[in-house]
Amino acid sequence: MRVIRHPEQRVAILIDTQNLYHSAKNLYKAKVNFGEVIKNALGERKLIRALAYVVNTESGEEEAFFEALEKLGIEIKTKDLQIFFGGAKKADWDVGLAVDAIKLAHKVDAIVIASGDGDFIPLVEYVKSQGCQVEAITFGRSASGKLREVVDDFIDMDEDPKTYTIGRRNYKKTGLKKQIKKVVGTDTDDME
Repeated sequence: MRVIRHPEQRVAILIDTQNLYHSAKNLYKAKVNFGEVIKNALGERKLIRALAYVVNTESGEEEAFFEALEKLGIEIKTKDLQIFFGGAKKADWDVGLAVDAIKLAHKVDAIVIASGDGDFIPLVEYVKSQGCQVEAITFGRSASGKLREVVDDFIDMDEDPKTYTIGRRNYKKTGLKKQIKKVVGTDTDDME
């Protein structure tokens, strides 16, 4: 279901960075193009805030990534990776994202959640009950079906993965060419 969007709508975009990162990695062996996520989630509307919820790792190698997000106009909210006795690790921003969505619901006309996590269903229902439009943008194949149903609009990034990913490998085409070359002993470009 598509909702009516107009240029005067004030929008907040809340990015579940880990969710998008793992979806792009698992589905496409690629990284997320966060610039395109923001551009398409926003459309022609007014961006009030864009927040990315990220985790500091032990190595600190994510600094360049954080800088890239900030250059796109995305505010960074960081949390340290928790390491428990026995080596288990946890890095969850769901509650933080939910609290920010509730705080922002009375200041914007629409909240876009960049995640497919079904844990956000009660949040979506609550924010909608407060009169705020709630949308989601994510890779549909890794999204909760129920989340898709409860949001006012759902942008499926699987419909155009080339736009939303960086460094995507086209395994089908390249892999097939390599297999044919191995079997036939010739390059597929030479075949008619």
